[in-house]
Amino acid sequence: MTAISLGYRIVSMHEHVKSLIEQALPGAKVSLEGDGCHFQARVVAAQFDGLSTLARHRLVYQALSSLMKEDIHALQLTTLTPSE
Repeated sequence: MTAISLGYRIVSMHEHVKSLIEQALPGAKVSLEGDGCHFQARVVAAQFDGLSTLARHRLVYQALSSLMKEDIHALQLTTLTPSE
């Protein structure tokens, strides 16, 4: 399991990635699988309503921008609204 330090505590990379998405998209339901640097995420968020798939993915990538340069090597996304 890959772990990172957030100053006062150590969390798994899974927990950190999920937390960053949930912070950027309050109320989102996030399911995450992966090995610590390759992830598959399913994100269901009301904020995606009316957005194209590309715009939805940009919101998630923006939330994870601090990790995309070195920590996350691959990210497969499924992005849905609650009604989809």
